[in-house]
Amino acid sequence: MKLKLGVPKGSLQESTFSLLSKAGFHFSVSNRSYFPSIDDEELEAMLIRAQELPRYVEDGVFDAALTGYDWIIESGVDVRSVSDLVYSKQSMRKVKWVLAVHETSPVNTVKDLEGKRIATEVVNITKSYLAKHGVSATVEFSWGATEVKTPDLVEAIVEVTETGSSLRANKLRIVDTVLESNTKLIANHKSWTDPWKREKIENLAMLLQGAINAGNKVGLKMNLRKSDVDNVLTLIPALRKPTISQLADVEWIALETIIDEEIVRKIIPQLKRAGAEGIIEYPLNKVIY
Repeated sequence: MKLKLGVPKGSLQESTFSLLSKAGFHFSVSNRSYFPSIDDEELEAMLIRAQELPRYVEDGVFDAALTGYDWIIESGVDVRSVSDLVYSKQSMRKVKWVLAVHETSPVNTVKDLEGKRIATEVVNITKSYLAKHGVSATVEFSWGATEVKTPDLVEAIVEVTETGSSLRANKLRIVDTVLESNTKLIANHKSWTDPWKREKIENLAMLLQGAINAGNKVGLKMNLRKSDVDNVLTLIPALRKPTISQLADVEWIALETIIDEEIVRKIIPQLKRAGAEGIIEYPLNKVIY
């Protein structure tokens, strides 16, 4: 038996393959192929644009898929949401669909777009947003290059952004956030009722989440005298529970913990001054809570 998995082709492809690799699933694919090879005989994958994956999962073409929450909402499909996986093309955070206008535009709120024209890839999401605010405007599908369409072709756009830098570069100003989105692992309802497929999907979700948990963390090991333990522990964040092991010398112990990478660079010099020796920092693939 095999689990049919849909993998997003396009902007999310590289970051998805990287995450899958950290989770223990190694994919390889040629430039023009849509069928990756996988080092797991129980998985069969196909590369499809994220926009289309929710519909194919609903129809049972795929048992499960990695796609965006935005495309699930835009498609209006009925699928099982298995796990939130907060990663995107460039970072490990959510993306935003924002309402934006040219920096010279008089538009300051969505109300100012009454009777105006808006371009976007997420037509249904935008229409729902406008309806929520009681605004009637024309929403047209954008086939690309959405950021250059205002102010000459439309009065506003709804576009996805991670940092806002591309919008600023195109002289655009954000008026409001329409929707926050992140990658999700979704499943077909019928596949979810199959015990073997459900366990396979749940295992995949656990390993992927573990890879995300490990994304900004590192392992830290060190040796220190027992007399220095209290001083060292004051430097390690309170939420961390280090493992302490007795060394051959009864006066010494080994301490090991997992910690945020941005904290480690600050405290390693402090740990050294507090008596720690043989300090080792190492990368992590997965952290399962």
